[in-house]
Amino acid sequence: MQIEQLYRIYCENPSVETDTRKLKEGDLFFALSGPNFDGNAFAAEALAKGAVCAVVDDAQIAVDGRYILVPNVLESLQALARHHRCTLNIPVLAITGSNGKTTSKELIHAVLAKKYRVYATVGNLNNHIGVPLTLLKIKPDAEFAVVEMGANHQREIAGYCEVARPTHGLITNCGKAHLEGFGGVEGVRKGKGELYDFLAAHAGMVFRNADLDYLVPMSAAIQHQVTYGASQADYVGAVETNGHLLNVRLAKPAELLLDTQLVGAYNFANVMAAATIGLHFGVEAEAIAAAVRHYSPDNSRSQWLPKGSNKVILDAYNANPTSMREAILNFAGMDVPSKRLWLGGMKEMGDAEKAEHEALVALIDRYTWDEVVLVGLEFAPFKGKYRWFPTSAEAKAFLQEHKPENATILVKGSRGSRMELTLESL
Repeated sequence: MQIEQLYRIYCENPSVETDTRKLKEGDLFFALSGPNFDGNAFAAEALAKGAVCAVVDDAQIAVDGRYILVPNVLESLQALARHHRCTLNIPVLAITGSNGKTTSKELIHAVLAKKYRVYATVGNLNNHIGVPLTLLKIKPDAEFAVVEMGANHQREIAGYCEVARPTHGLITNCGKAHLEGFGGVEGVRKGKGELYDFLAAHAGMVFRNADLDYLVPMSAAIQHQVTYGASQADYVGAVETNGHLLNVRLAKPAELLLDTQLVGAYNFANVMAAATIGLHFGVEAEAIAAAVRHYSPDNSRSQWLPKGSNKVILDAYNANPTSMREAILNFAGMDVPSKRLWLGGMKEMGDAEKAEHEALVALIDRYTWDEVVLVGLEFAPFKGKYRWFPTSAEAKAFLQEHKPENATILVKGSRGSRMELTLESL
């Protein structure tokens, strides 16, 4: 079936689902397959649950007209999303980066929604499936779209750009993340820079963090740039102390105080990006301040959580050497009682795993802590120096027997470390 024909079906039934557990009557079902399952096997179930049709790539499954047979279900989903995107005459802002992209996306969405009808990536659906699904949720009333793009190897971002066709772009940063797939920091910059490459080739605009020098050569081919940062930028701001939460004071081009519910000065750039983009697109200053003030982080990202007599900084959605370092330095500088580190190992480090964990422990050594708990085989070489557990479940069992009181705890680790489990001990 041609994409134009599939698009006509989509226009009549503009709700796409890939999971029969979430399917609603009238959905268009795409039978995506994975390493351990064949989505075609669920097509009949989807139809029985009320799907208007099922897109499959197994001819033996397509037994009647309710099945749409395509060469490849995933490629058809992406092609449908690209076709839909090309019918939309709206700004599309793509966001990628090693750290802070989801927080930036949420802040930017909140700010732009004060003036526009905005569609944005839900949660962190930022991969080869999430990007097209995000685009296919955009309705005709859309005035703006914000699309998050994650990647762990070369050419991923380039592929997402071909589907989403962004008009504007933001790279939050290029840190030490997914080193195994990217092949080092230079590989990270090349992979994330594919967004800049697309914008340069299509006369797009970039919002650039002027505090990150390495973004200058990466964006050199882009004519239209708006910069933000702590100095020497179109939009200039500074961190202001507010107890454990971050405040940002915008000083240029106008004075504006931005109160947040975010922990950590490392979120300064995320707040500045949201304010810059909002002001650039004509959102009123006070509306921006209100949007930032009311944004409450969730999903284990920079959260300040009371737990009995204790206070927890929960930043355990993910971790890499860059974000770990920033979180620890920020925590070390906080004036709070009984500081404790509960840290999980960093994944996808490749050949750099040993050196990066050694560097992290060397950073921990520079400060005085009331307790350090390290979790994961990556930290096994340091079990004689600090309290160590192979898994977060084992750490939780110990901590349940040795509960802290009136403590402040930074909980951070890669997704695979499941450090949020340790909170059950409180």
